[in-house]
Amino acid sequence: MTFQDLNLNTPLYNAIEDLGFETPTPIQTEAFNIIASGKDVVGIAQTGTGKTFAYMLPILRHLKYSRQDNPRVLVLVPTRELVVQVVSEIQKLSKYINNRVLGVYGGTNINTQKQAVAQGLDILVATPGRLYDLAVSRVLQLKSIQKLVIDEVDVMLDLGFRHQLMNIFDILPERRQNIMFSATMTADVDELITDFFINPTKIQIAVSGTPLENIKQQRYNVPNFYTKVNLLEYLLSDKDEFSRVLIFVAYKKMADRLFDKLEELFPGECCVIHSNKTQNYRLRSIEQFSEGKHRLLVATDVMARGLDIDDVTHVINFDTPDYPENYMHRIGRTGRAEKLGHTLLFSTEKEQDARERIEALMQLDIDSLDIPETVEISNELIEEERPQIRERNNPTKRRKEDVAGPAFHEKKDKNKKVNLGGSYRREIAKKYKKPKTRGDKNYNKRNKKKRK
Repeated sequence: MTFQDLNLNTPLYNAIEDLGFETPTPIQTEAFNIIASGKDVVGIAQTGTGKTFAYMLPILRHLKYSRQDNPRVLVLVPTRELVVQVVSEIQKLSKYINNRVLGVYGGTNINTQKQAVAQGLDILVATPGRLYDLAVSRVLQLKSIQKLVIDEVDVMLDLGFRHQLMNIFDILPERRQNIMFSATMTADVDELITDFFINPTKIQIAVSGTPLENIKQQRYNVPNFYTKVNLLEYLLSDKDEFSRVLIFVAYKKMADRLFDKLEELFPGECCVIHSNKTQNYRLRSIEQFSEGKHRLLVATDVMARGLDIDDVTHVINFDTPDYPENYMHRIGRTGRAEKLGHTLLFSTEKEQDARERIEALMQLDIDSLDIPETVEISNELIEEERPQIRERNNPTKRRKEDVAGPAFHEKKDKNKKVNLGGSYRREIAKKYKKPKTRGDKNYNKRNKKKRK
């Protein structure tokens, strides 16, 4: 089947021709007529199979020209980077269509986005938090939303957006088409479908958790961080094969630590991205990596959320993710658009359980490789890898019950005086002959005469 077999219009055909696409992916073929019919849809397909075009082609095909200010299509995505990417994809498809597209996300000036919303739009792409802020401010009216798309919904629930999604559902019109796309089907996703979708049609191109066949997966058992760095240096030295590499780590501190090491080994070839970086820094890192200015990109899982970067030769999992779904999103950054991809998984002894959960989800054993003999096995450990030493029966250390509380301190001398009560006040009054009632002139006069 080609795109000519789909019921598209001339502007869309021209845009697709400019992009150089000829054959729709299975998810695009299966989803087109069902979404075009107006039914609620749940689509399950691996990352890298063109889910964005799968829901946008039928939506743009039937989106009529309008001058109204309020948006008619709402696309919710989990991260800021994904907002930028989806807006870019919609604009490519809308090259010959007169519509207005806007992306909004947190971390930037909300007043600028309010001004952009007030100018009117047809399609809004947003992260849940910023969308709700704009809706509460009354600048953004959602009463005209006809189609709601939730992209990467499993990731959105993993990131804790469930409460915000519930709030958004409450302010959306009841009569709307719900479209949801996900790479994995979890219990939380299934519960969301049951609560808010009306008899949805399910499109499942592959069993949830099935990796793409064009991605070659291999793994190494590595004892510690510094040995992982040595192995990484050995692999990345082949710059022809490892020409554009995404390296995933578990958390932000690890990302900065690995970036510093790689910058020493491969100066000027590496960039890093995680949630503590500013939005401009994150977007610039993605742009430089996409354009080939940097060969290596170190990232936390924020990068694994649906981002489409062309020709990523390798995805290296420097840390084994705790959740197998995160592994599926990570490896989906390579082997996109039916190209060949290659992934490597580094696992320490503590990470073997997580690796086994990944293999159980995929129902596939990842091929194990031996560490090359030229790679030095380091005995040095980072702080997180060192065993926790607990001292017992140490007489110099206080027991918990002996430790003073946060408000414990010695009183100052002036605060140690005892309150002597009324008799004490009477003695002071006699000594200094102060009137009992300063404001009563007659009382004071009488006492004055008595004292004379």
